[in-house]
Amino acid sequence: MSSVADSGISGQVLFGTPGSYTWTCPVGVTSVCVVAVGGGGGGLHFVSGTHSMAGGGGGGLGWINNYSVTSGTTYSLAVGAGGINGAYSTGSTSGSPSWFAGETIVKGFGGIYGRYNTATPQSAYTGDGGGNGGGVNLNTANGYGPQGGGGAGGYSGAGGQGGYDTIQQATAGTGGGGGGGSNNGSDYGFGGGGVGVLGEGTSGAAGSNSVGLGGSGGADGIARTGGIYGGGGGGGTAQAAGNGSGGAIRIIWGAGRSFPSTLTADQ
Repeated sequence: MSSVADSGISGQVLFGTPGSYTWTCPVGVTSVCVVAVGGGGGGLHFVSGTHSMAGGGGGGLGWINNYSVTSGTTYSLAVGAGGINGAYSTGSTSGSPSWFAGETIVKGFGGIYGRYNTATPQSAYTGDGGGNGGGVNLNTANGYGPQGGGGAGGYSGAGGQGGYDTIQQATAGTGGGGGGGSNNGSDYGFGGGGVGVLGEGTSGAAGSNSVGLGGSGGADGIARTGGIYGGGGGGGTAQAAGNGSGGAIRIIWGAGRSFPSTLTADQ
């Protein structure tokens, strides 16, 4: 049985800029598949020293297949913004969630904000499948600097954990972004990798004194900033921490198409 109505109509639409939107179902389309990636969390920084300042977590990824829709009906959706880096005195912010047709249908939760001397938890998802956004491993050892950001969630498992290179290793994602590593224990941690929205592909590798790599076609972290879509920002000390990357919603329809990877590329 096809995963979407065999109407002979095939298409897709991407919402890749944070904000609130509506989508009107095209004529002849009766079911869709949707992937939702939440925005990555912002990292925390201190003005000096090499303290344990954690990066933000990656955004969660959820997907759903065979969601029934009605031609001509308008559906609401949201694309989550990335969290903003912040100083120890004020704190950083979490990323915002991305969802389609209500937050209980399919949703990628926003990555959790970085904090001092405390591990950053993973973020969650809602849907038929997906993966939690990667958190950040705890490093309590003073003098070993800030941690990297977490990777965005994957299509079949969690994003990679951010870490400090030699104390708490960053980890790879599972169809999602890899966690960012440290910057040799000084200045700032690298951003976590993002995740793509064209379906499951190669998992993102962990950063080792480098950014986390993007998974499933997502972008690598850029210095301390999380990669598109949903990568978490790295922590910082002598330099400011990084922001998380925004999330995305992608809707596809057509015979035989289904997440995580069946005919999910643009067509």
